[in-house]
Amino acid sequence: MSDYITFALPKGRILQDSMELFAKIGITCPEMEGSSRKLVFENRESKFRFMAVRATDVPTYVEYGCADIGVVGKDTLLEQGKDLYEPLDLKFGYCRLAVAEPVALRQQDDPASWSNIRVATKYPNITERFFAAKGIQVELIKLYGSIELAPLVGLSERIVDLVSTGATLRENGMVEVETIAEITSRLIVNRASLKTKHLRITAILEGLEKVIGDEVRISN
Repeated sequence: MSDYITFALPKGRILQDSMELFAKIGITCPEMEGSSRKLVFENRESKFRFMAVRATDVPTYVEYGCADIGVVGKDTLLEQGKDLYEPLDLKFGYCRLAVAEPVALRQQDDPASWSNIRVATKYPNITERFFAAKGIQVELIKLYGSIELAPLVGLSERIVDLVSTGATLRENGMVEVETIAEITSRLIVNRASLKTKHLRITAILEGLEKVIGDEVRISN
């Protein structure tokens, strides 16, 4: 099936947003409609295959060539540093990667005075680079679940996590201190696939670029 174009898409809302965008350039998969526990779907007529995977696994599937194209948040790309081609910002899935701390601490805290801090996060690589650039020593605690819990139980005073509306922070008595990066979903491409399937992949990229550009102009 080397003539297929395979997409790796994160399960959930981003998968839905991705398929809605792809449909605008004629990329569809009727097999994906409705509820299903399947992980691989095909449009045999158009020779497209779609893999539903964990968001953090998308870059790996694309890097190793199991998928030609993927959609993933910029936060995952910054954290993992995979060797991938990243041609398009898809302009959805917006959030911020931010440093946050308890409100009570913020009232007496000056980030400019930080020299040695403890931070809980799902993003140790991004966090370490961010604070190293500021000359701040950081003790990193890697967590996988609810990061906001760490300050509540004394595991760390500060966290680095994704923030969308900020509601979860507020509900847990926390406030943003600094923004590390603004995050959106990105289209990524396997470098070898870009050469071996150049015509089809280039047509997809050009089609998506036009659709996204038109939508940006309309919104402005």
